[in-house]
Amino acid sequence: MPSNPSATSDSLAIVYQDEYLVAINKPGGLLVHRSEIDRHETRFAVQLLRDQLGQKVYPIHRLDKPTAGVLLFALAPDIARALGNSFANHQINKTYVALVRGFAPLNGVIDHPLVEEQDSYTDKLARQNKPAQPAITGFSRLAQVEFPFSIDKYPCTRYSLVKCEPKTGRKHQIRRHLKHISHPIIGDAKHGKGQHNRFFQQQFDCAGLMLAAAELRLTHPVHNNALTLTAPLPASFTRIIHQFDWAHALPAHWLHSGDSDTKVIHAS
Repeated sequence: MPSNPSATSDSLAIVYQDEYLVAINKPGGLLVHRSEIDRHETRFAVQLLRDQLGQKVYPIHRLDKPTAGVLLFALAPDIARALGNSFANHQINKTYVALVRGFAPLNGVIDHPLVEEQDSYTDKLARQNKPAQPAITGFSRLAQVEFPFSIDKYPCTRYSLVKCEPKTGRKHQIRRHLKHISHPIIGDAKHGKGQHNRFFQQQFDCAGLMLAAAELRLTHPVHNNALTLTAPLPASFTRIIHQFDWAHALPAHWLHSGDSDTKVIHAS
């Protein structure tokens, strides 16, 4: 049966669980699993969830360390293989919400191949000079705002709330694609704009990457029913959305309620 126990400071918020699957609302700043890039880290979603449930878990996909949102795990190897095939065949749909610089186009598709980003430490044995891989992201602008502050060469600052639906799963795809169309995500230290990141920190007390995986849609690998897994945006992201009067642009269950980051699954 689906369940949604409330998260505590020592546990992860579970947004769905049955005997085959479990999905959590991963906090921003938490690694999915151990990485040599962040050797100083001691907390990882895989280990925390394993200890919380008392059984082995198998991550089906990844979220960047600074990205919050829905993260899906299988509870058995055969289920992991089935879901892995679903991802590979583009049968699982992901929806993200991002706060970006500028007035983004009303909607569009970014079809821009990406060269694989490699880390000098962990990828030192990987093939070098790989060709760019196909990468496609659909997006739509949900809301926009303008402030009378001059940043960089512009007399005012403009920002947009954007919904993104990646059709492929390249590393940092959404972050790189939005940068490619000159609408980098606020709080992105690697692909964003430092002046705007600092502006949000100073004016709105808002730090961290303004990108969250809000929804995951899939067919259950055993029951074959449609599942829609949702996780509310982080409290800091939700606060900005209310402050900018953007709450009308998102489903209410995508916003942090103030009680916990756990939301009941929506299934059809």
